[in-house]
Amino acid sequence: MTADKPDSGTGQSRHPEFDTGSPHSARVWNYWLGGKDNYPVDQAVGEEFRQSFPGIVELARDSRAFLARTVTHLATEVGIRQFLDIGTGLPTADNTHQIAQRAAPSSRIVYVDNDPLVLAHARALLVSTPEGATDYIDADLHDPATVIGKARDILDLSRPVALTLMQVIGHVSTYEEARSIVGRVMDALPSGSYLVFNDSVNTHRGNSEATRAYNESGAAPYFLRSPEEIAGFFEDLELLEPGVVPLAQWRPVPGARTDGEVIALGGVGRKP
Repeated sequence: MTADKPDSGTGQSRHPEFDTGSPHSARVWNYWLGGKDNYPVDQAVGEEFRQSFPGIVELARDSRAFLARTVTHLATEVGIRQFLDIGTGLPTADNTHQIAQRAAPSSRIVYVDNDPLVLAHARALLVSTPEGATDYIDADLHDPATVIGKARDILDLSRPVALTLMQVIGHVSTYEEARSIVGRVMDALPSGSYLVFNDSVNTHRGNSEATRAYNESGAAPYFLRSPEEIAGFFEDLELLEPGVVPLAQWRPVPGARTDGEVIALGGVGRKP
C-alpha cells in the first residue's frame, strides 16, 4: 500500500506512476518473502536492508504466519465471514481469502489498495470460492470514507467484519493520523467486528537503522512506532488473549518457534 494521499477536494486516489526504476515497498516485501514479482532495484534495496538487519526476513515470514493464524481463528472459532484487508500488497501464498475460504467457503473478502501494480496482480491471481466472494477496491488508506463506501457493495456492514492491517500503518507519517484512520474504519463497522493488526516497533536498533536507510532509498517511507503506540490501536477494543505480543507468540501452532528478537507486535481486538 503506498502512502499517497487523495487529491485535495476530489476524494479520489492519486496513483503513483508504474516505475520499475525506483524501489517499491510491495515488491521489496515480495523479495523478502522469496517471491518473483520484483525488479533489480527492489532486490538491491531489499538486500541492503537484509544485510544491515537480517531479521527482516524473519519478520516478513512471521507476519504472513500471524495473518494465517488470526484469520483461521476468526473464521473457525469466532464465525467471522467477512474480511476487509487494507493494504493488500502483492499476492503470495495463503492470502486472506484463501485462508478464510479454506476454513469457511462462504467467506466474503474485500481487498483494498491504491497501487496499480498490486491491483493488476490481484485481479489476475485472487479468485473466490463459488460459495463466497472476493472483490478489490481501488482506494487509499488515507481515505477511510471511500474505502467504507465501496466496501458496502460486497460486505454487509450490519454484520461483523474483521479489519486486517498487516505491516501497512507504518506508511502513515504521524501516529495521530494513523489512530484516526483505524478509528474511522472501525467506527463504521458494527459491534462484534474485529481488528487484526501488526506493525514494526522502534525498539530494535538494527531494524531502526535499516529502516532509516530504506527511507532514504526512494521507496515510500515507513515509520516505526513504540510498543505503547501499537497497543494504543486497541484502546477501545476487547483484546483477545494473549494480547499485543511479538508476532510469533500470538497463539502459535504446536512446535512453532516463539522466541527470537522482538521486531513487530500484533494482536486481535473485538469491538464491543
